[in-house]
Amino acid sequence: MESDTSTRTTESPSDLEVQRAYLESRMREVFGDEMKKLSEDLQSALADDIVTAFLNRISLFVKIQAKKRRYTRTKRSLNP
Repeated sequence: MESDTSTRTTESPSDLEVQRAYLESRMREVFGDEMKKLSEDLQSALADDIVTAFLNRISLFVKIQAKKRRYTRTKRSLNP
């Protein structure tokens, strides 16, 4: 069985990967002074954690908003 990593290195990054890298670089800028106290490895881990938490929170809010809209539409259709 051949590893998929060889094809990943030759492919161009996806939009999600580009967006994530952009967000990580922005987090390093925003929290730069505080993060400079950490090693490069810890800075990378922290930036990745912050971006992951941010994206998870956005995803959750989008789901909540979608459910709220569905409930409101259903409620309106049942009670004209």
